[in-house]
Amino acid sequence: MSKRFFDVLLAVLLSVFLVLPMLLIWILISVGMKMNGLFCQQRIGQYGNTFTIYKFRTILWDCQGPRVTRLGGYLRKYKIDEWPQLYNILNGTMSFVGPRPDLEGFYDSLEDEDRKVLLLRPGLTSRASLIYFDEEILLSKQQDPVVYNKNVVFPKKVAMNLDYYYDNSVFKDLVIIKETVFFFMKILIK
Repeated sequence: MSKRFFDVLLAVLLSVFLVLPMLLIWILISVGMKMNGLFCQQRIGQYGNTFTIYKFRTILWDCQGPRVTRLGGYLRKYKIDEWPQLYNILNGTMSFVGPRPDLEGFYDSLEDEDRKVLLLRPGLTSRASLIYFDEEILLSKQQDPVVYNKNVVFPKKVAMNLDYYYDNSVFKDLVIIKETVFFFMKILIK
């Protein structure tokens, strides 16, 4: 079975089960924020090409600046805000497993061997995304989060994604998806 066939099959099956909850979440966000409940942003994808990633909107901009809404905090905690990326998987801009798509200035600036990460389709999950699940919290505790991300976190994520590049298969994807499911089950139990 090819990776793409597996991605499409799993995305279609999940979409059938999640379409109603996703519609309800979109309505709640849209009504609560008085704007479209979907957030769209340009990210770096396969071969360094940009694509539009879809998420549920979790941040409201008001006179005090950006703030995560109550519902948004819940959606972020359990990564439910990522569910609209099933559309990205269906349209071929993402896969279930692969490097998380980043903003310009990171993956697109890789050099030499590290650029092989760009040959992969970005993913909804990866070993790196599980290890750095609380990346925002980790960075917020650093004296200089930008420097720490550039010199510590990002290079480690690139190394893990290169490992995946050299050793990826549908079986490996199933293992990572299983690890992701168990990871979130532990969070839900807490």
